[in-house]
This record gives sequence, C-alpha cells and structure tokens, in this order.
Amino acid sequence: MIYNRFKNTYFLLFIALFFSLFSCKTGIKASEKNESSILVKDSAIITGANQVELYKSFLTKKKIALVANQTSVIFKVERGKSSEKLTYTHLIDSLLSLHFNILKVFSPEHGFRGEADASEIVADGKDLKTGLPIISLYGNNKKPTNEQLKDIELVIFDIQDVGVRFYTYISTLHYVMEACAENNIPLIVLDRPNPNGHYIDGPTLDITHKSFVGMHPVPLVYGMTIGEYAQLINGEKWLKNEVNCNLTIIPLKNYTHNSSYNLPIRPSPNLPNDRAINLYPSLGFFEGTPINAGRGTAHQFQQYGAPFFPQSDFTYTPQPNFGSKNPKHSGKLCNGVNLNNVEKLRKVNIEYIVDAYQKTPKNVPFFGPTFTVHAGSTELEMQIKNGLTAQEIQKSWQPKIEEFKKIRAKYLLYE
Repeated sequence: MIYNRFKNTYFLLFIALFFSLFSCKTGIKASEKNESSILVKDSAIITGANQVELYKSFLTKKKIALVANQTSVIFKVERGKSSEKLTYTHLIDSLLSLHFNILKVFSPEHGFRGEADASEIVADGKDLKTGLPIISLYGNNKKPTNEQLKDIELVIFDIQDVGVRFYTYISTLHYVMEACAENNIPLIVLDRPNPNGHYIDGPTLDITHKSFVGMHPVPLVYGMTIGEYAQLINGEKWLKNEVNCNLTIIPLKNYTHNSSYNLPIRPSPNLPNDRAINLYPSLGFFEGTPINAGRGTAHQFQQYGAPFFPQSDFTYTPQPNFGSKNPKHSGKLCNGVNLNNVEKLRKVNIEYIVDAYQKTPKNVPFFGPTFTVHAGSTELEMQIKNGLTAQEIQKSWQPKIEEFKKIRAKYLLYE
C-alpha cells in the first residue's frame, strides 16, 4: 500500500536550513497535537517519519516494534526573530508522547546510537531514556526471531540509508521483511531520501557471492530510496520461500531522485558528511584491501593511502578514534591521495582502486578475502589484475545495469 497523494512529478531542491545551528536537545512537547506541522519548508523534502498524520491510524491500539537507530528522527524548524534552527526528536520519543504502545526496538549495524565500529558485534541492551528493550540485529542474530516478535502486531522501519549495496541497512530491511511475512505482521517503512539516488552504477552482485554485505543482484549504486527498495525485495520474490510482506510505504514529499539532500545526522560513524557519503561507493572497495580509506582520521572516505605507497605531498597518520578503534596502519605515516576537493560524483569512480593497485608493491597482497563480497563477484579483481583501464571496467558493467533499470522502474515512487 502506497500513499500516492504526495508523489511528486517535479524537481524541488532541499534547503539545508543552517545545519550548523543544529541542536539535538530540543524536543517536541507532548502537548503538540499535530506533528505534521514539524516540517522544514513548504518546498523542502519531507520525510515519511515527519508525516505522522499518514500513519498514526495504523498505530492505534497496536503493540509496536521499531527498527531504528540515531537517524530515526522527526525534524522541526524553530523560527526566532532573526534566525531559524533545525531541531529534532527521536521517533520513539515522539510516538511515546502520542501514547502509542511501543514495546521494543530492533537496532542495525552500528547500534541504536550509531556509535559501533563497522563489523563490530552489537549487544542487546536497554534504552536508558525510555526503558525500552533494544534487540540487536547485528549480534547473535540478524533476523528477528519468532520469540522476539511474539505479541508484536506492527513493525515500523525507519533508518536513513545511503543507497549502496554493501551498506548493510538494506540487508537488515530484508530480514525484517522476511520475519514479518513469516509471522503475519504488517510492516510500515517510513521513507527517507537517498543521498546517492541520482545515479545507478557499479558491478552487479553475482548471487553466488551473496552475503550480509550484499544480498541481492543489484548494481553497487542502485538509485532507489529505502521504501522503493522494500517494494523491489517484495516484488522480485527475494524473501525466503518467496513469502510476501504486508508492506506499507509512507512516501517522501517534494522529492525526486535528482533532489539534493544534506544528511543532518551521520548515518554511521565513518560517514561524517555529504562528501564522504558521495565518495563511499567508490572508496568502499578498499575495505577488502590493505589500503586505508581515511578511517582513523577526521576525513573518513575522503582520502586513501598506505605506508608503502610512493612518497607524496599528501600524508596522514591514522589513529584510533570515534568509529574506528583499530584503523588500518594505525600510528603509521601513510602516503596518500586527498579527495576533499573533488566534484560531486555521478558514477562509481573505479580509478581510485586501480591507482592504489598500481602503487602497491608486488610483494604486498592487495586483494583480501572480503574484496569479493564488497565487489559482488570475482570479476572486478580479475579485471584489475589483468590491467584493464577504469573506462574498460566501467563499460563492462553497462549491460547488467540496463537490465536492472528495467526491473527498478516497476517499483519507483519518485521521478
């Protein structure tokens, strides 16, 4: 079920609204009756979560579980005499203030507060503010169990994604949909913009290399919001035993795939800003190599380097920090490449990894065991080893990208 009344057929740009004045301490008063007033501007993108009037009827008298993290918020603009300030409250706090019956929270990779390292096991816990139990979907189990869903009558999924296949929030979405379908529980997805929704590119996953880092035969950058992607999973029968999830999408307002959108909250510890999010699809390949992609610095996914690279004018030394307790080459001087001034990418730039491979001495193993799961197949490794140019590699992706575009078109909610 989709609310099409807010589906847009024109392009509107998102206005950042002084994110430098951003404050997370201001909450929504429980006495506020109409949370639909928590908008940014008439012409700005409105998230699904902000449109409470569209989904509150589903929540009435239901026992509810949320799939959420630090990005699951409702925005509000506070207008003073001479300034405007964008504030927010967490979705959980807002729904509880409206007296909806939230029983538990499921959290994805990086945890409910978004502070855990990549691949770090996240334990179950309790939210200190609300007392709600938090069940990790990146610990002992990645799929909600029947016991964990016992007595739950509705699940709400609200997580900011970045539109990249090896970013695991869409894998969590898959397993939540599957568990809901198997337990006959409706799922509501509160849609959010895709900051990499303006293009489709990269190698397509070979299903024989399916993993939690990539579960579906889609290009690396697939150009869909999390709501559209949920429809894709359902429609293409990708859930176990081809079960179908009872799915409702609360769509965005004033959004197209070419809309600019600045994320006011980092979606994970090592994606601190818009530049890192834009470069992430291209630099994420380094996760399966000995190359440091900025982890352990203040410029994660905005630079890359290694101690064994040829001497260069740009150097940096990774150190343990927020989101990276053990960065590659910690404490060692890395010769590298600074990408802080590159223009916004509209494709996966494979030149970075080709460049790094050429700079790496032959006695240093370059391709690690996780490179294939990030690339989605063994083909990219072979292409780089065989000396193909970046242009030749990108050209090889196009036939499968064109096939995917035809499938994708069936599930789009926005132009």
